[in-house]
Amino acid sequence: MKKNVLMMLAGAALLCACQPSSKNITISGTLTGVESDTLLVTHAALPTVSGGSSATKLDTVALLDGKFSLTLECDTLPIQAVIFAKPAGNKMLNMTQNIRIVAFPNDALTVNGSLEDYKVEGSDFYASLNEAEKTWQPTIDSLQTILKKHSNIDPTDLPEDSTITAQIQALGQRAMALHIDYIRQHPDEDASVFLASQSGSRMEEALSLLGDKAKNGVFSGFYQYLDAQVKKAKAREEAEAKIKEGLPAPDFTLNDLNGQPLSLSSLRGKYVVLDFWGSWCGWCIKGIPDMKKYYEKYKGKLEILGIDCRDTEEKWKAAVEKHELPWLHVRNAGDPDVSILYAIQGYPTKIVVDPEGKIAKIVVGEDPAFYEYLDELFK
Repeated sequence: MKKNVLMMLAGAALLCACQPSSKNITISGTLTGVESDTLLVTHAALPTVSGGSSATKLDTVALLDGKFSLTLECDTLPIQAVIFAKPAGNKMLNMTQNIRIVAFPNDALTVNGSLEDYKVEGSDFYASLNEAEKTWQPTIDSLQTILKKHSNIDPTDLPEDSTITAQIQALGQRAMALHIDYIRQHPDEDASVFLASQSGSRMEEALSLLGDKAKNGVFSGFYQYLDAQVKKAKAREEAEAKIKEGLPAPDFTLNDLNGQPLSLSSLRGKYVVLDFWGSWCGWCIKGIPDMKKYYEKYKGKLEILGIDCRDTEEKWKAAVEKHELPWLHVRNAGDPDVSILYAIQGYPTKIVVDPEGKIAKIVVGEDPAFYEYLDELFK
């Protein structure tokens, strides 16, 4: 299976950790062109709506004379394993060269080829997937030929109307069209659910083509997760048009540290900084000293409402206590999802709401421009 197929069709799905059990998956094979004698293998369950996402496990596997074998434990969820060659010495890990494998409990899979061009066999799922990829492989081969021929050219140096750019775009669009058409013709195959996950900007279309058998099959949890992600992306896109400086800030109500509801509208009459953050966000934590400084500097003129995202309640409260954050706090638990309501794309994001309830300033990232704005606002 060509590595570039996955790259062309928008990459692999998000990962979450696999729960230990007695059910095993074995993966073995022969690889060529690998200088290392050790493989790095990350593995995790494909995400589900109920399962969420968590850390991915990492194993090391010996590669002897190009041959390897590994055993993974998993529950009933399908997993995805990613195989890399461990770099020698101080070399960096080549993230672009890897083998991605989807497996189910009790699967015995074989992998043969190289890190760039390989074939996985040994399950009904791969029998279907390999057959599907034959449909667009000639198009992918043509694309790879062009990319290799012009590998010394920086794509950013090419004008948008260049012949090379036009050829690459045309082949990419044709490959995706064939990809979508396969799903349309095979709506009940499990492989079609996985292929839908790789449909990039056309994922909503791909998911709509799936039949009930595929939606409720072995990938049912994964399908529900993908469907939820598409809906969230669509809601965020719709929200973007409403989150502009000068427009009203959407009201919301979330629980504070004491479990009491706190509404944005209850703070009307003063400047409010909505600080979208999380304990996991390095830049959010790095910016805390400046936030404290400016909160004290303009206390009485503004209020800060910290909106914690993607944390458990325990981690949220622990972070507030550890960093001694003196302003108001609520947790975005997802109902409603205020990060979608405000079309948040990155963390931290700070949104200044004026006393009339309108959005006055939006700053994404830990940017000095935010503090400069406050100094100008309250000078």
